[in-house]
Amino acid sequence: MLDDITEAVLAHEEVAKYLRGGYGASADAARERIIACLDELRTTQRYKMYRALQHPLYPILRKIERKQENLFHVTGAVKTHRIMYASNHKSHTDYLVEPLVLDDNGVRPPVIAAGINLFGGPLGLIHRYVTGAIPIRRNTKDPAYLITLKAYVAEVLKRHDLLFYPEGGRSYSGEIKVAKTGLISAALSADCSNLVVIPTAIAYDLVLEDHILARQRVKKRQRAFTRELAEMVRYAVGYRSRAFVTFGAPIPAGSHDVQTRGDLVELTRLIRTRIGALYKVLPTAIVAAAMRPSITRRDLESRIDQLIDELSARHANLGVTSGKQAIDEAAEPLETRGIIVVERGRFRVRERSVLRYYGRTIEHLLAAPARTH
Repeated sequence: MLDDITEAVLAHEEVAKYLRGGYGASADAARERIIACLDELRTTQRYKMYRALQHPLYPILRKIERKQENLFHVTGAVKTHRIMYASNHKSHTDYLVEPLVLDDNGVRPPVIAAGINLFGGPLGLIHRYVTGAIPIRRNTKDPAYLITLKAYVAEVLKRHDLLFYPEGGRSYSGEIKVAKTGLISAALSADCSNLVVIPTAIAYDLVLEDHILARQRVKKRQRAFTRELAEMVRYAVGYRSRAFVTFGAPIPAGSHDVQTRGDLVELTRLIRTRIGALYKVLPTAIVAAAMRPSITRRDLESRIDQLIDELSARHANLGVTSGKQAIDEAAEPLETRGIIVVERGRFRVRERSVLRYYGRTIEHLLAAPARTH
């Protein structure tokens, strides 16, 4: 006996073509491969248990103050639409913070599309059977997997909202990366007339993995999550941060044709642009963008004031209004984090790669990127 979602996936046009041997495999081998992919992707969300997860995760969550902006875009859309949240990806804490911001405000939590590297051990069981996360294999060219993934996401969207990260993995450089089209294409194929995409931007005063990401800058290979987790625990000592989750106006998905490559690329670029515009400009980022290898407080304030004027003219989502405020709020956290040193009124760079990481987070909002040394 097949469950309804399996039957629906098997009935999708591309899946049916694959099962008929359209990609060179025998019917039996093709069906076995599709079922195996589907078993890997299958996920279940148990909402009551999901809410209870806040308690064992409290040691991490208590270090991050959650703040939301423009929630009215969500509360207005959730009543009549199926929602696909498209967010930038900063940290492994994103998929803890963002759904909890929704839950804090009584909004139904979405299913999450997450990298398959997060599905090992106890955490994998929690993702698969509680939070409702879909394990995604990135950079694969296996046609059976890609066809099944597209059909499965389309069926999930008929039953649940979905949170995904168009960039794929986290940004190792700090920048908002180029968005990928795969899951957006899958969503458009869902034939869900009331589907909307809500651009979502998440920004932190300090990213938990900042030192880890910045030193690598470009992701060279997938490391075991257990190793990453051990490093994150080390950098969590003394860690405190705010997380701003900002929601944008819904983008109707029905007006775009999944069969037209131009429409798909246009929608993907629009989503990325909206996310970039929503991104909260926080004191740590603007101090990093204005910083020099060695600079007096007065000169740093002046440089920040100039950046704020430019960002204000571009209607950036500013979380700071003056150079003085930025330094007052960012200097101590950056110094405690070992990123800068403040001595006798002069600011010096201690961890150049990490400072550049924060400076790059707002480069997309500037006419010419600030050069942090």
